[in-house]
Amino acid sequence: MKFLKLLTLPLVALVLTGCLYPEAQLEKNKMPNQAQLDAIQKAVDQYKQQESGLLPIKTKDQDTPIFLKYPIDFSKLKQKGLIGEPPGTAFINGGHYEYTIITPEDNPTVKLVDLRTAEALRSLQLKVEFYQQENKYPPFNEQIAKGVYSIDYGAVGLEEAPTVDSPYSQQMLPIYINDQGKLLIDYRKDLYEYIRTKEHSYQTGDDIRYLLTDYTPFSPAYSVPYTILDGEPIFMSELPS
Repeated sequence: MKFLKLLTLPLVALVLTGCLYPEAQLEKNKMPNQAQLDAIQKAVDQYKQQESGLLPIKTKDQDTPIFLKYPIDFSKLKQKGLIGEPPGTAFINGGHYEYTIITPEDNPTVKLVDLRTAEALRSLQLKVEFYQQENKYPPFNEQIAKGVYSIDYGAVGLEEAPTVDSPYSQQMLPIYINDQGKLLIDYRKDLYEYIRTKEHSYQTGDDIRYLLTDYTPFSPAYSVPYTILDGEPIFMSELPS
């Protein structure tokens, strides 16, 4: 999977070219496979059973976005003898991915977040925050939806509107900004395709981001809730009251 059409900070460039890792690790760190996911899912299920419903997760702030809120603590799985080493694709073992859990109460399910995207967003977030400190307001451009704006990319030193490669398709996904100056990725392109091509029962008012996790190992990180209206994805904030 290729990632990022954004910034050129040295750290991001190093991650993308693999220069941070020994040559022998490049292939194993490239992309998680189903066997790795299944092994960690099995370990999580066993841990939950042994620990009376507790999950092997790191503690995050209460306001952490839902798809980033429950990262797996591999040390807890290892201490219980449920795994040997974390997968080579896991960030803790030199890979590009954070293994996380979604729907922890109902059906704890292991999913992935690509940390190369996270690093690029952090780099852009610094530019946004510097602009906001200098100008007293974020670099808003056009309003996309209620509380969502495109970025005045020229104002933060970019030559074109920032995007990232989708983990779900070959499409480029826009990066927008919310009222508080925080960045978000717009997954509506992928959601539209999944609504049309995948079997589902999501209705207006449901958070349809889970449609993406129903069919892939990736979480739609750095997003806001969407729902479905007249067969198309919309920001939840745009739902008529």
